[in-house]
Amino acid sequence: MPLESPLIECLEGDISAQEDIDVVVNAANAELESGGGVAGALHRRAGPQLAEAGRPLAPIRPGQAVITPGFDLPNAHVIHCLGPVYGRDEPAPELLARCYRQALVLAAEHGLWRIAFPAISTGIFGYPLKDAAEVALSSVLTALPECPGIRLVRFVLFDEASLEVHQRWLEALTTE
Repeated sequence: MPLESPLIECLEGDISAQEDIDVVVNAANAELESGGGVAGALHRRAGPQLAEAGRPLAPIRPGQAVITPGFDLPNAHVIHCLGPVYGRDEPAPELLARCYRQALVLAAEHGLWRIAFPAISTGIFGYPLKDAAEVALSSVLTALPECPGIRLVRFVLFDEASLEVHQRWLEALTTE
């Protein structure tokens, strides 16, 4: 009997409060340290051990993903992805897609079947939201067949505008 297709969903919320998720993805900086946005929220909730666990793995390059424990987060692990800075790190679409693909592969390799993503690179890194959402959702849909254990992919978006853009791309890409 074939496995069911994984559920892909989009919601507005706090990525550090996803209690039903095995692994959350951090929109990290190269040094895997706390910062603003997603990285700041995850580091605040996880505690100082998250930065300590990241030190030996840093620096990472755009498009790269690494994994650490989740510490005080409600999630077993955190996958840290360094997305491209728009207009500087090229080819930006390929580097961004690589973040999503590598995160899914790492999750599957570690037996983590429920994963939550933020909108990587859309904050201070300046990636246009509509373009980033298309790359993110296309990459996830393309990579999922190579990660058969993944059951749930959740995009946790910061605001209603981000949610609407991601939801529109999800609908467009899954009804083609």
